[in-house]
Amino acid sequence: MLKFSRIPVLIFSVAILLFPSIAQLVPAISHYTDILVFAGLYCLITIGLSLLMGYAGQISLGHAAFFGLGAYFSAVLTTRYGWNPWMVMVAGTLFTSIIAGAVGWPALKLKGHYLAMATLAFGIIVVIIFNEEIEITGGPDGLTRIPGLKIMGFAFNTVERYYYLVWVLVLAIFLFTANLIQSSIGRALRALHSSESAAMAMGVDAAKYKLLVFIYSAALASLAGSLYAHYLKFINPSTFNIFFGIKLLIMIALGGMHFLWGSIIGAIIISFLSYEWLQYFEELEILVYGGILLVFTVFAPGGLAAIPHMILEKVRTRK
Repeated sequence: MLKFSRIPVLIFSVAILLFPSIAQLVPAISHYTDILVFAGLYCLITIGLSLLMGYAGQISLGHAAFFGLGAYFSAVLTTRYGWNPWMVMVAGTLFTSIIAGAVGWPALKLKGHYLAMATLAFGIIVVIIFNEEIEITGGPDGLTRIPGLKIMGFAFNTVERYYYLVWVLVLAIFLFTANLIQSSIGRALRALHSSESAAMAMGVDAAKYKLLVFIYSAALASLAGSLYAHYLKFINPSTFNIFFGIKLLIMIALGGMHFLWGSIIGAIIISFLSYEWLQYFEELEILVYGGILLVFTVFAPGGLAAIPHMILEKVRTRK
């Protein structure tokens, strides 16, 4: 679980790099590049959630709200005040980090279901604000004409260009988080997950580490929200509702919250289910997600990323 190999990262990076070119040659999957843009955005959130839930052992149902805060911060300041999108993206991440610190400091004193309910309540409050503050957020109709991103005249105005922007960020943050897990901070988080009392007895500052990882995961969600707003150029409150927050949890449960690769696997699979494979189910889509969560909770609690490790363990046991 903790060993970090460069070979899978290299193979995955090459596959990500080549996919748009391959997709253009096969008309049936040409639109998959667009789906993978959304998958990359969700990966930014699930990487932080994997660190928060899988390693620090903290449950959060409010990360859809942090995703929304980043999106609305970028959308409002660029459309209404003409701020530079890149500056706003950085400012939005800092703003969301401050909000996360203010929310996390009292909320992280709670444990288990109480913490989940506290973050859920925060998510509900944020969505209500998005809907009610019509003069600022546009209310239920949302905001349109959000400017796209560009660097020195180079505009990310095609799906392929935005695809590479998003996935370069995903890979960079993945590598940073993987190295973070290997550091003393990662060891402290794992100790807290195993036994908070034992970790504190060994000198680990539980409150500090839990708050830091909560802020880090919220900052990644905010960054994803800003990128989402500038990609679609339109947002409304329905995107950031409770169901999306639950869907994020399904992503890491499916992929495997105790494995950083699980955050990538789960986000990609659920993205394809949402935008491609479950289109015909309509209202029954939520039942499919519920079934996925139930099956993996009962039969594969470690998620898809844990299956190779389970197979290796069985082989070793037989030998």
